[in-house]
Amino acid sequence: MTDARMNTDARMNKGARKVRYRLRLYIAGRGPYATRAEHGLASAAAEAGFDYDLEVIDLCAEPHRALVDRVVVTPTLVKLSPLPRAIVIGDLSDRVKILQALG
Repeated sequence: MTDARMNTDARMNKGARKVRYRLRLYIAGRGPYATRAEHGLASAAAEAGFDYDLEVIDLCAEPHRALVDRVVVTPTLVKLSPLPRAIVIGDLSDRVKILQALG
């Protein structure tokens, strides 16, 4: 790569903003499945190097959210932004599945 090309790439990257994901995780209680889901998400984020804000909804504590948000299975991870919206249902220990859904 030439010096001119490297300088152009550096200027482009310097001005680029890192995308921050807004995620919502639905769980049913604070048991092992919830813990595994949160650890799986954190592991995938660390591997891919992305930042995220996470809202955790415990459907045992807020059962009305299941109806309002149309969640049938836990754990369920919803990518709210950036669009398009994506949903991962079930076991969140599979980092590849999480990264594919987050795009």
